[in-house]
Amino acid sequence: MDPQHINDYDQQIHEAAECLKENQAVAFPTETVYGLGANALNDEAVQHIFAAKGRPADNPLIVHVADKMHIEDVVTHIPDIAHKLIDAFMPGPLTLILESNGACASNVTAGLSSVGVRIPDHPVARALLQACRLPLAAPSANRSGRPSPTSADHVYKDLNGRVAGIVDGGQTGVGVESTVVDCTGDRPVILRPGGITKEDLESVVGPTDFDAALLNQKEKPKSPGMKYTHYAPEAPLWLVEGDLEFLQSQIDQLRENDKRVGVIISEEHVDQIEADEVQVCGSREQLSEVAVHLYSALRAFSTDTIDVILCESFPEYGMGYAVMNRLKKASTSVITQDK
Repeated sequence: MDPQHINDYDQQIHEAAECLKENQAVAFPTETVYGLGANALNDEAVQHIFAAKGRPADNPLIVHVADKMHIEDVVTHIPDIAHKLIDAFMPGPLTLILESNGACASNVTAGLSSVGVRIPDHPVARALLQACRLPLAAPSANRSGRPSPTSADHVYKDLNGRVAGIVDGGQTGVGVESTVVDCTGDRPVILRPGGITKEDLESVVGPTDFDAALLNQKEKPKSPGMKYTHYAPEAPLWLVEGDLEFLQSQIDQLRENDKRVGVIISEEHVDQIEADEVQVCGSREQLSEVAVHLYSALRAFSTDTIDVILCESFPEYGMGYAVMNRLKKASTSVITQDK
């Protein structure tokens, strides 16, 4: 199951489902990023995920299921607010934190009493879940700490020889991971911004909070993407908060010190910036487009040709929350212009 574009996915899905039934780990596409899946009910199967990724054991995994009925297989109950979110956004890029009924392996929940569950909205992912008839624990299919994969080629570069197979479903659509919402309390709390925006959620369930304390917590995280360094490219990434003149001054200063500089920039600003390498990540007027191209842009730079990467900042509303969340976690430094 090396990545290859073929018209007939039936054989790929059949082979992948058999591997999963044998408690092996398989990479597959979702609408957000590629996931590395294994039988969520079996500790040994799930351990293959941690081993392949080099992932810390206290970082919980999200469980992917085929439909709402199968959410009920792994949780104690579904609160009313969660029912509303499921009906509005699933299948889709939304993960709900609910009380676990203990059915999932202990290394899925990292010893927590809760579990994250979602229904992916990708035909290959849905077909695979139906074929294997298992809930699949599935974090992103990359080496831990690296940018998440949005193509089978990204997966191959990170995990070739470390997993049983890769189902190639082409480029993913959303580009960043699912939004994670904690539904174990009285009010929904966003633990990770993603493919469903805060505004989307509030249109269905009313006021919804970001949990800033949890995003920086030192205790066990309730959601992936909350505690450890994530999404980092090969070269150090500097996130620059300021105008274009300030960004260019940072580039010039580095180049004067014999540093080769790469830049991630919006299409509106690309003609106004000079650097050694430039990657355009989409339009500032369409932040969902920036999300789609973000991880590919981060992966495009190599330390063979670049010493440091600078990236402009983006407005923090709508999908901009998710974009800036990933950039802040990927960056080694945030450079802010004096006002």
